[in-house]
Parts: sequence; C-alpha cells; structure tokens
Amino acid sequence: MRQMPLAVRLRDRAVFESFYPGANAESIAHLQQVARTERRSVSWLFGPDASGKTHLLQAVCAQAGASAVYLPLAELAELGPETLEGWQESRWLCLDDIEAVIGQLAWERALFNLYREAEERGASLIVAAQVPPLSLAFALADLGSRFSAADLLPIKRLEEDEQRAALRLRAQMRGLELPEEAALYLQRRFPRDMDSLYALLDTLDEAALEAGRRLTVPFIRDVLAQPPA
Repeated sequence: MRQMPLAVRLRDRAVFESFYPGANAESIAHLQQVARTERRSVSWLFGPDASGKTHLLQAVCAQAGASAVYLPLAELAELGPETLEGWQESRWLCLDDIEAVIGQLAWERALFNLYREAEERGASLIVAAQVPPLSLAFALADLGSRFSAADLLPIKRLEEDEQRAALRLRAQMRGLELPEEAALYLQRRFPRDMDSLYALLDTLDEAALEAGRRLTVPFIRDVLAQPPA
C-alpha cells in the first residue's frame, strides 16, 4: 500500500473477514467483487455514523492491494483540493466522508477531474457518505449527475444481538474468547455504537494479554473501572 498523506494508515483489522455483515451482506458482497475486479465501477456507500463505512472502504484497499488508495476527505479538507492530485496510478480510489467537501466549488472541480481520470483509465471509485448523492447539494450539477448513477450501497447499523456477534467475531480474530454474557455486559453498560464498543475491546485485549486472563465479566468490570493511565 502506498504511503498516505498526513500519515493516514489503514487499520490492521479493517478487513472484510472482521466485519460482521448483519443486514449488509448484499452491499459487502458488492464491495468484495469491486475489490477483486479490475473493471471500472462507481459505488456510493451510505449510512449513519459508526455503521462501518470507513472499515469497509479500508477493507476494499486491503483486498485490492498496492493499487488502492484511501482518502479521508473530512481529515484532508483543510489541505485543499490539491490532495486529490497525483493518484493516477491507483486502480481503486476510496473516498471517505465526501459530504465534507460537497458544495465547495474548488473541491467539486477536483472531484470531477478525478472522476474523469478514473473513467479514462478504467479505475474504480468507491465513495462513502451519510446519505445518497441525491440528498446532497452539489455545486456542479454534472458531478452530482454522475454520482447519482453510481451503484448505491446502503449500510445499516447492527441490531443489538448482531452487535454482540460482531464483538465476539472481532475478539475471535484477535485470539480471544468473548463469552455472550461478557458481550452483553459491555453492551448494557457502555455506549452501543460499534466504534465505542470496539474501542473497549482494544482496551480489554491489551489488559487480557498483560494479565494472562480470560474476558470474564468480573475481569472486564475490574479493567474498565480503573482510571486511564
């Protein structure tokens, strides 16, 4: 994977195998097909915060390999639209949080140029936003029209039982066993968005490794009751 601006890196665990699909199996299958096929496509991934859009964009990059690039536009917005230049060798372009720059004419012109470059060389664009393209106020009608023709891939938040299954899958991929009662404990006592729950699992992973303990409810209670170091 080529070096990213501002030391942006793909998360090691952001792969398709670690993403619990829930009701999103169809959209995930589409992205997997895009990631393994060197054929032009435009995909628009949309859903609420903490539904896994960033994970899935980075999973596309992880599967596609060195010809893929991940650009988090909300983080890069202050650097200006020039950050969209210089990616001519990329076969997969994953643009996160595109709504952060929509409505800004200079950015949209740069996006339009990037779109046309990708079209000319047969590259794929995979875009993520909270809403579908028709719900955004594009400054360039031509850009909005092109994105409106993209493959639309909705991503839904996981239901409560699916959240627990997702936590247990993520723990399993780290070599940990997270019992159902432990997952339920986390879900009932902490914020129920997956970003927060995965962050808790990161903390527990480190603590369990250091202590050589299993993820029981008493152990989890003790770890999470301790103030941060």
